[in-house]
Amino acid sequence: TCQWQVFSVGHACFTGMVRWFSLTDERTPYPDFKHDKDSTMKLKCNPLSPKLGREVPYPYYASPGAAAMDLHACLDDDVTIQPGQRAMIPTGLAIALPDAGYVALIFARSGLGVKHGIVPANCVGVIDSDYRGEVKVALQNHGDQPYTVHCGDRIAQMAVMPVFQPELEWTDELPDTQRGAGGFGSTGM
Repeated sequence: TCQWQVFSVGHACFTGMVRWFSLTDERTPYPDFKHDKDSTMKLKCNPLSPKLGREVPYPYYASPGAAAMDLHACLDDDVTIQPGQRAMIPTGLAIALPDAGYVALIFARSGLGVKHGIVPANCVGVIDSDYRGEVKVALQNHGDQPYTVHCGDRIAQMAVMPVFQPELEWTDELPDTQRGAGGFGSTGM
């Protein structure tokens, strides 16, 4: 059995589907992966700034059902992002995912995106399991007013998810489907 979870990110930058294989599915590349309410994955976090935990909150889940934790700006000075411009905002945090079976994804905060047009410049940031540098968020201002980021502001959210690295199988043709090669708009508006 498998379960489909659909998620989307503000400003229609990204809509995706993640297929979660059941623990008994023989196709999973990580057969030892177990998820139950009594086991918790540990995410190692390294505070790179003395402000973290004092002036800047540690990342946290805003509600018990939150899928992603809020990330905060860790700045010495305010940063103003003009309309159409981008700015790299540090979080003062480095992380270590447990292994290559996980990825941390940086998503927009819906309120910033909808109210101010402030979203990650690359729509979704990817933090690979072997990256050990500071988590930074490239923000872009799609709004029509300058936006100022202050130290401690919530700027994005980070979700940790399983990831699969498939073995590539090269072929001269792909199996047929009803949709075929129909692209953008081919299934209707």
